[in-house]
Amino acid sequence: MAEPVRLGLDALVDVLKAAGEPTRLRLLALLAAGDLTVTDLTEILGQSQPRISRHLKLLGEAELIDRYQEGAWAYFRLKQEGKAASLVRVLLQHSSENDPVIQRDGERLSSVKRQRAERAQAYFSRNAAEWDELRRLHAADEEVDAAVIKLIGNQPIHSLLDLGTGTGRILQLLSGLYRRAIGVDASRDMLSVARANLDKSGITKASVRHADILNLPFEGQDFDLVTIHQVLHFFDQPEIAINEAARMLAPGGRLMVIDLAPHGLEYLRDEHAHVRLGFSHQSMSDWLRKAGLDVEQAVDLHPGQPGEKGLTVTIWLARDPRRLMASESAGTVLAGEV
Repeated sequence: MAEPVRLGLDALVDVLKAAGEPTRLRLLALLAAGDLTVTDLTEILGQSQPRISRHLKLLGEAELIDRYQEGAWAYFRLKQEGKAASLVRVLLQHSSENDPVIQRDGERLSSVKRQRAERAQAYFSRNAAEWDELRRLHAADEEVDAAVIKLIGNQPIHSLLDLGTGTGRILQLLSGLYRRAIGVDASRDMLSVARANLDKSGITKASVRHADILNLPFEGQDFDLVTIHQVLHFFDQPEIAINEAARMLAPGGRLMVIDLAPHGLEYLRDEHAHVRLGFSHQSMSDWLRKAGLDVEQAVDLHPGQPGEKGLTVTIWLARDPRRLMASESAGTVLAGEV
């Protein structure tokens, strides 16, 4: 049984006041199911935008929801961390699924998600031929996925950051391991695809954001695992992205880079916007070490049969050594004292 949420009297009353109003409780139930805009919420609840915005403002002041901007759109979701949000989740668990208002909200939410999926599918269809061509060039996605999972192991991940999340593939692949996750991408069209895929998979503990991976809008030292999947070959200076990823790591956290080994397919520059034609073990290891990380493993996955023309995928796994150094220092002190 989960430990009960412990809040002081004033804090408990504040949470109950914020959540204890029909519209706000309905909003919290919807935002527990994923990221939604004010427009989505007005459509689902059938209330005016100013009214919905006022309720969202009160929920934000009570630190029950997160708000983040994506171009002209603002997205909202139930906070993933914190005692107040944990208490709200307990309250929502006690709501009846047979309540007619909750049922109607759920049906309208499903309609909003279907529309989101249709828009994402339209974009995906326009680009599917290009993506399929690239997939045929390198090791099968299933082989890469299996190698990623094997390297990460089965240790639970408290927080995951996926840089250049694309379709959200990594968020889906590792959903059984992490407690919370954020995927970022510079393409709003790709974020639409990722959101639709998370909706389809029923994954509510992950969200996606619009952001530049060279200048991330997060505090550092907050993630156990950061992944960069098939992104760095689009950058002229990939080492900048690696440094930014390393800044995000909690002490002892790990960075996984999945990208292409050196190759000679020049047409990928013009036809697919590749800036770098793969990365050698030496170059990647140098960048990781300069970012203050220890390289733990590097695995090459070759395409098809030996000698077959194609692209080799390499997976690098590196770790922030600070926690290890701290424990070694503590052991030295203890040994000296004895």
